[in-house]
Amino acid sequence: MLRYTLIRLLAAIPVLFFVVLITFTLVHTAPGGPFDDERKASPEVLEGLNRHYNLDAPIQKQFVDYVANLIQGDFGPSFKYPNRSVSELISTGMSTTLELGIYALLFAMCLGALTGIAAGLKPNSLQDYMPMSIAMIGICLPSFVMGPLLVLLFGIYLEWLPVAGWGLSPGDKLLPSITLGAAYAAYIARLTRNGMLDVMSQDYIRTAKAKGLPQYRVVIFHALRGALAPVISFAGPAAAGLLSGSFVVETIYQIPGLGRFYLQAAFNRDYTMILGTTIFFAVLIIFFNILADILLAWVNPKLRQSLRGNSR
Repeated sequence: MLRYTLIRLLAAIPVLFFVVLITFTLVHTAPGGPFDDERKASPEVLEGLNRHYNLDAPIQKQFVDYVANLIQGDFGPSFKYPNRSVSELISTGMSTTLELGIYALLFAMCLGALTGIAAGLKPNSLQDYMPMSIAMIGICLPSFVMGPLLVLLFGIYLEWLPVAGWGLSPGDKLLPSITLGAAYAAYIARLTRNGMLDVMSQDYIRTAKAKGLPQYRVVIFHALRGALAPVISFAGPAAAGLLSGSFVVETIYQIPGLGRFYLQAAFNRDYTMILGTTIFFAVLIIFFNILADILLAWVNPKLRQSLRGNSR
């Protein structure tokens, strides 16, 4: 298992390199520049700014210098936030984005798993059709549609929950977490249902039922581990998607997270901020995918034995 993890970590290095290369190329070839504004600066001022931020150097040298600084953990200065580095800005919004992502993932996992288990225990019944129909609606509604609908219903009409901000009250976190996690809850529900249908038809489940075990013991102690294997595979990309896709929800609910900086950086053409947040999100995606593979090997004995055999 350790050898497998090390191989995956080493394989992530060229992936990150190409992420940096492609993002760097795109931001530098896009029309406009970081110092283009409604108020045009004088040529002398623009020349001084380009020299200060090394933008007057050839593109190849800029890339080499950026990678050299990146290896040392330096994302560079922000072009639009004077006297602040990209690392400082990422650390400022990271805690809020991580908190929102964790709440959304917990909501998606709990609701999706419970709904999928209930549907899988009684297939082709009302207990199956109703939650799966709702899950399909959740998949079809993107967050930028789900968010305003929830705000309109619970914030404006019913006046139960606040519609913006991210304070200490649990009510401030409820609508954003539901908006961000709804689609993932729907996917998890369908995966859990399919996993339950597959596991409940296995011989060892029939044996457990023949021994007279109650259904809840059969489900919890025998069927659940196998049924949740597809969910664990999906959990890695889901966690990364929840974190990297939160900028839409953060914009809807005016949440001061990392997504806000990412969106503003795109509009402001803040090269270093775009690169820094893209690399940060790429690292999160790789990390959660590797973590999901490790957890999947832990719950799946056959996969664990296969990895041990390949390591010999």
